[in-house]
Amino acid sequence: MARYDAVLLAGFGGPEGQDDVIPFLRNVTGGRGIPEERLEVVAKHYRHYGGVSPINDQNRVLKAALQVELTRRGIDLPVIWGNRNWAPYLRDTISEAHEAGQDRLLAIATSAYSSYSGCRQYREDFAAALDDKGLTGTVHIDKIRQFFDHPGFVDPFIVGVTQGLQVVRQAVPGIDVDTEVEILFSTHSIPMTDANKSGPAERGFGEGGAYEAQHRAVAQVIMDSLVEPADNTSPLQTPWQLVYQSRSGPPSMPWLEPDINDAIALLPARGIRAVIIVPLGFVSDHMEVMWDLDNEAMETSEKFGIKAVRVPTPGISPAFVSGLVDLIEERLNDTPVEDRPAKTTLGPWYDVCRPGCCENVRLGFKPAVAGMAP
Repeated sequence: MARYDAVLLAGFGGPEGQDDVIPFLRNVTGGRGIPEERLEVVAKHYRHYGGVSPINDQNRVLKAALQVELTRRGIDLPVIWGNRNWAPYLRDTISEAHEAGQDRLLAIATSAYSSYSGCRQYREDFAAALDDKGLTGTVHIDKIRQFFDHPGFVDPFIVGVTQGLQVVRQAVPGIDVDTEVEILFSTHSIPMTDANKSGPAERGFGEGGAYEAQHRAVAQVIMDSLVEPADNTSPLQTPWQLVYQSRSGPPSMPWLEPDINDAIALLPARGIRAVIIVPLGFVSDHMEVMWDLDNEAMETSEKFGIKAVRVPTPGISPAFVSGLVDLIEERLNDTPVEDRPAKTTLGPWYDVCRPGCCENVRLGFKPAVAGMAP
């Protein structure tokens, strides 16, 4: 049985007041040469909500929920929390853990899929935090596997899509969900170069890499679970597509497409009268969900006369919290791969990423921990 001293919840971070917004965005874009005027464009999303991102409060609640579930199962591990881009910073959280005698940490990154920003960058930030505090070789950090196809992450979306279809049926009487509704699975767009490098090269995922393949596989699992309410057995034939949001790169750089708003604009010509928007790439209702989906995508839907329903993220649903603790127990008990649950044929994913996995083409490989080498 593996021994750990604490569970490290690793978040992205977000501003908690108007004065925090630009410094936070500088942290996020550090080293990329983003001009201040571009930061101000993005800052308006945060300023619309008083300069406060919901992500920190969401992680506070998730941290507490994980602690309750660990205690309920008799697992004596404290949950600590640190962010990549805002206080509490990972370097400070890890340093405080060391001072408390917690030198073996099991990390949970609040990102389900394989990509540089969703996995490798967290591991690099762990290494940078250890180096910054002089703890390299003293504090050891492991990380649970990417959980894109774990039941605890997928099942809340199945419930949400099912409920979303019920809402559409009630809001648009007589609508045919097999021909007049489309399900839009939305995730964060990333540069094509990063997408193509996501996941181990030997798996041969091709264009879009593991990042796109994982999303498509999970979306198909969700679709396969949907049945006609009349007999509760016949599968629905509702059309669906994978769409992207939150692009932030220059027009000259290819990013994953289509953008969700562009996709919605094309739907009326196909007779689509309603959409179910599924934030498949996100674990909580943070700023990009609230702004890009609850504001922009909803406005686009209204513009084109389409009824839109947005499905909740897993958040702190009991299934998700329980699933994360299941993933902790996998590592504590060194559970064999064949006994680990996975809803797609792509998983269960690796505890330790393969060499060369999720390379950042622009920056190359930086030192990383949690069992990974370039």
